[in-house]
Amino acid sequence: MIRNAQITDSSAIQEINRTQLGYDCSLEQTTKHLQRILKDANHHYLLVYEDDVSHQVEGYLHAEIFEETYFEPLLDVLALAVAGSTQGKGIGTKLMSRLEELAQELDINEIRLSSGEERVAAHKFYEKLGYQCLKKQKRFVKKLSTK
Repeated sequence: MIRNAQITDSSAIQEINRTQLGYDCSLEQTTKHLQRILKDANHHYLLVYEDDVSHQVEGYLHAEIFEETYFEPLLDVLALAVAGSTQGKGIGTKLMSRLEELAQELDINEIRLSSGEERVAAHKFYEKLGYQCLKKQKRFVKKLSTK
């Protein structure tokens, strides 16, 4: 079943992030970030796939509304990840389908996502769902010191 994420999903999301996406963020930090994101339900959409029998979270999708002055608002997928033991069972497809339904409900006609060059299997998955690679780009980051 697909449902909106809850703060009690922190542990499952943290584990999926660590094992599937390579982000080793502590449970404390994951919970803190999740609390902040869940407060912004008009901008962030965080969905989880929960097994109907075990009630274990087996995947999640995080998207946000992205707005700019030069095009219509769109949904930007920030994360899509499925637990390794349940990959290949259609969970990612179901999460993306639900996001597409949500986009239609919000009168948004475009969804985009970024995926690292090395994630070839993910690229094939997105292409199978009808997504196209439109451009290649580099990401620039500057870490700022905190006060």
